[in-house]
Amino acid sequence: MTAASYRSSLDVAAIGNGRVAALIDKGGRIVWWCFPRLDGDPIFCRLLAGDEEKGFCDVVLDGQVSATSAYIRNTCILETILVSESGAAVKITDFAPRFWRFDRSFHPTQLMRRIEPLRGLPRVTVRVRPTHSYGQVAPSASHGSNHIRYICGTTAVRVTTDIPVSYIVHETTFALTHPTTLVIGSDEPIDSSMDALSREFLERTRDFWVAWVRGLAVSYEWQPEIIRAAILLKLCTFEETGAITAALTTSIPEAPNTPRTWDYRFCWLRDAYFVIRALNRLGATQSMENYLDYITTIVGDGKSPLKPLYGIVHNDTTAERIAPDLKGFQGMGPVRLGNLASDQLQHDAYGSVILGATHMFIDQRLPRMGDVSLFRELEALGEQARHLYLEPDAGIWEYRGRQRIHTHSATMCWVACDRLARIAQLLGLGDRASYWTASAEKIRGEILSRAWSEKRGAFTGAFDHQELDASVLLLADLGFLPPNDPRFVKTCTTIGRELMRNGLMLRYAAEDDFGLPESAFLACQFWYIDALASIGRADEARELFVELLKHRNSFGMLSEDLHPATGQLWGNLPQTYSMAGLINSAMTLSRKWEEAWTTSGAAYHDSRSSNGQAHGEHDARVGVGGLDING
Repeated sequence: MTAASYRSSLDVAAIGNGRVAALIDKGGRIVWWCFPRLDGDPIFCRLLAGDEEKGFCDVVLDGQVSATSAYIRNTCILETILVSESGAAVKITDFAPRFWRFDRSFHPTQLMRRIEPLRGLPRVTVRVRPTHSYGQVAPSASHGSNHIRYICGTTAVRVTTDIPVSYIVHETTFALTHPTTLVIGSDEPIDSSMDALSREFLERTRDFWVAWVRGLAVSYEWQPEIIRAAILLKLCTFEETGAITAALTTSIPEAPNTPRTWDYRFCWLRDAYFVIRALNRLGATQSMENYLDYITTIVGDGKSPLKPLYGIVHNDTTAERIAPDLKGFQGMGPVRLGNLASDQLQHDAYGSVILGATHMFIDQRLPRMGDVSLFRELEALGEQARHLYLEPDAGIWEYRGRQRIHTHSATMCWVACDRLARIAQLLGLGDRASYWTASAEKIRGEILSRAWSEKRGAFTGAFDHQELDASVLLLADLGFLPPNDPRFVKTCTTIGRELMRNGLMLRYAAEDDFGLPESAFLACQFWYIDALASIGRADEARELFVELLKHRNSFGMLSEDLHPATGQLWGNLPQTYSMAGLINSAMTLSRKWEEAWTTSGAAYHDSRSSNGQAHGEHDARVGVGGLDING
């Protein structure tokens, strides 16, 4: 079967609360939910179960003919409407409780599902089929008058409900005559009225998200798209530690029938720059501050070399293994738990951490600024960067079968030294500023002499090699070269000519450990868009950006990859890289508020008609600028 024959079917919505998150398909089936935290055992694993009907929770309406889903505007509360051939209709409202309670954040390990009759006399079956240990069916359950207790390995999961428990246990069809509720989560009793509880938690959760969105500083154009991306970025945050996972899932393949299946429920240090930049530009200072806390905890954890990625609790193990009881997304295994990349050498990590931490020295909105003590800790990372930049590593794309002196890794080592010089200058440490400036210039000279290829007319992916790599599109964004440098301009032209497939950007085109790459990497598409804008090709950049927005799923979500032949989403989702890239590109390309309102009286209506609205919700209006470290 050809790639074009496959549809990725990643049309799912995400709900969550900073501790747990779930994915729900367009029919209202919960197909993915890790418990008791973002990187936990998937109690609902249907997304990766192949053709096995296990690991899900759904509502089956007798005679169903349609299902429609949409978010409540500016929230991650999902409403699904099921309609039967007789006209009977049911509304399912899914959310994870999230609000302030007793002067602290309340975000329990719970999902709430409210099921209401809308018209007629709908007959429904509620099915709850949890798993444990990555795909094993829960072997036993006990139940009381209003709850079911599932034994999931060493963990117990409780479903508390005002539906007759026997109807759920035996999957019996019943007439839905009044609103009912399911609370799925920790094995703790709930004493209050289920109806009153779900209505209160729903209202307070909605208020939380609406207030959070109200505080975002978004651009004039593409507001609904930015808001949805920001919410999805926040759903990937584990708020206890501040870690932000690369995605909520594991092992969704990068392309049809490829063994490129990875576990992304970890925090990659290189994401720090892109995520913090997006959060900063949005004015989401609390989320940014929490992430900075996570990064600085790692910095202060000792003198050992940095790993490329860490667990959401940073010292958790990330060893890679295969889950034998899950067949994989559409049967395309293997399903991997953990990530071998945690043991690789990836020297860009040093620059990524320092670049992210630089905000603590310049962003006056933060309640706790960086000081000389933090600078000294960062200097230890800088010393490693200045000693490692000429050492081969696995690179940004985590090659498993070879090592080279990768241009991006060396550039990030330059970034480490360059930003330390800037911080030292801010702190009045003239001798240290001179030291780090000299270190940065030495690295810069090596990159310019060994990464530039006259033959290719571009900076290449590795020193003394001719293969192209889209990561060099970041050279101007990182401040290594001005955008108008002829070498950077030529690089953009060459990369666009050689790595684009059907208007979509590959990471690289050369064969790697798994053969020739098949899919386009969405982060690279955003880097290319930003690079084009920086060199004066803004109209072309806007066209590519608007076209890329069309590839989001029905709920405004992007995964990691797009298949150039089919335009279908592949890879783990929601992908932090992709959502941060969307935010950063939109903020870069958007017309300024003042410009939009002064150039034409019809500008607002033009903007609405050209942007469209977010999938399944109305557009929004928010705004104020943010601080950009490279601005």
